[in-house]
Amino acid sequence: MSVNNSNKNKVPYGPVIENITDWPIYKLSEDREHFIKELIDFSVNKINQKPVEMVTDWIASTVYKERIRIKEEPWKVDPPDDSSFWKNIRKKLLKGSLDKPDNEARINNQEILNLIIERYSEEIVGTFNIKTFLFARKFLTLFFNRLLNTAKGRNLGRIYGSKQRLEKSLKVTGQLDSVRSLMTKGTVVLAPTHFSNLDSILIGYAMDALLGLPSFSYGAGLNLYNTGYTAYYMNRLGAYRVDRRKKNPIYLEVLKSKSKLSIERGTNSLFFPGGTRGRSGALEKKLKLGLLGTAVEAQRALCANNKENKIFIVPLILSYHFVLEAKFLIEEHLKRTGKEQFIQPPDASYSRRKILKFIWELFSESSDITLSFGKPMDVLGNFVDSDGNSFDDRNNIVNIKDYFISDGQVKGDLQREAEYTKILADKIVDSFHRENVVLSSHLLAFTVFNIFKNQNGKLDLFGLLRLPPEDFTFPIKLVENSVDKLKDVLIDMEANNQIRLSPEIKLHTPELVQNGIANLGAYHALKPLTIDKSGEIISQDFKTLYYYHNRLTNYGLSKKVNWKSKDLLLEKI
Repeated sequence: MSVNNSNKNKVPYGPVIENITDWPIYKLSEDREHFIKELIDFSVNKINQKPVEMVTDWIASTVYKERIRIKEEPWKVDPPDDSSFWKNIRKKLLKGSLDKPDNEARINNQEILNLIIERYSEEIVGTFNIKTFLFARKFLTLFFNRLLNTAKGRNLGRIYGSKQRLEKSLKVTGQLDSVRSLMTKGTVVLAPTHFSNLDSILIGYAMDALLGLPSFSYGAGLNLYNTGYTAYYMNRLGAYRVDRRKKNPIYLEVLKSKSKLSIERGTNSLFFPGGTRGRSGALEKKLKLGLLGTAVEAQRALCANNKENKIFIVPLILSYHFVLEAKFLIEEHLKRTGKEQFIQPPDASYSRRKILKFIWELFSESSDITLSFGKPMDVLGNFVDSDGNSFDDRNNIVNIKDYFISDGQVKGDLQREAEYTKILADKIVDSFHRENVVLSSHLLAFTVFNIFKNQNGKLDLFGLLRLPPEDFTFPIKLVENSVDKLKDVLIDMEANNQIRLSPEIKLHTPELVQNGIANLGAYHALKPLTIDKSGEIISQDFKTLYYYHNRLTNYGLSKKVNWKSKDLLLEKI
């Protein structure tokens, strides 16, 4: 299996599939009416396989939670008949299902499920409009390029100046050729890390403009449809709507069924397996198994129907020097996990001014974003080559259909497929950590935090955070010597295929430290790290520094370096 980690001369690529009308997401949209009918039938039949009492309880729970949602958390996007619809469902449940014989309750439940699932399906399933997509592509290209040119020049007069190539700041690396090849061999499910609300737009732009991949189906929060302009475009760009207020069992079952059926149809999909944005700043260690399980279920269904189409899982690791919502996210994490109460400000991440400022800084001359594509695998976690062949741990080719056979034929087995999903999740987590690209800002934040933690060894995290601002001061020579030690450890790890390093990590250590400080403080008003007038490194916001430090947790690095200030100050670079 070939490894492609150097694509400097190849990006951007041409399109994998030239005609948009041949894109799987377009074909699904064109067949939306039939797909919704298929989704309704599949979801109803799947739920009806459960005992009648359980189905009745699911309906009752759904009605109860929906009525609370309508009362306590209404949105503009909600249909005007929301309240009357659920009142009617409640009446049908009380009249025809509760305290009725099983055969009578089953018939009534079937009718109710059809009504509920039809409503959910129409809400969830999106469309894909070619004209809207082409306009969005043109707008984003113009927007990013002009913004980049302006950020590079720091002069509004240079907006129409020399052309700067976006890919110099938005870097893609990893198994690019393999991913492009697999798009023509089967169905690709992209599984990215999740740090920012801007992840989806950056991933989508990079896949289209730099890698030449057709659009993926992805979930977008229903709250984004509350405003007219956003709703117009989201409704026509292939996104399916996800209402995170709805946590009832029927809605969740429809979401999973939608994912399974669309993947089975060959629609390339993107979902964040960690769920929501990571609050701590660390790479995900535990993944949500629901949507991953739909890929396993879809592969089994394809095998059962003797279809050759394979489903490929591609981990994607995003590396930012700074994250728009870092301050809000880490405060929320500390509030959830700590014993101290934090006065948490509202999340202002959707402020237009903040987003523009963030993107401006994101594409400044000294900053970049890296999208690292991990080794593709099948739904069992076996690595695959560019032709889609699966290999076991001994590098033998395996037939994925064999994993689903019982008594000589392909059969569904929920317990077995749940184990397969856990194995797949573990392999994705391993890939997240192995293909993670370390930036100078990550290295510096981790180093300084560990120096300070060692200096105050008797204090826990919350004790450290309560210390006065004047304590967050670090001699630059101490930091440089510590960075030098950690850099050597990381270089050894990269040689052993345990992690990836960005080019600036190989800089001479004083340059590396300056690069890390410049990037880490580029966006935040209070700098996680900066240099004061006396030439020493200080932290103006140690909580946010802790957030960026967390990117390199889970590697055991804190035990691989002697962090004692006295010893490090005696060393020379």
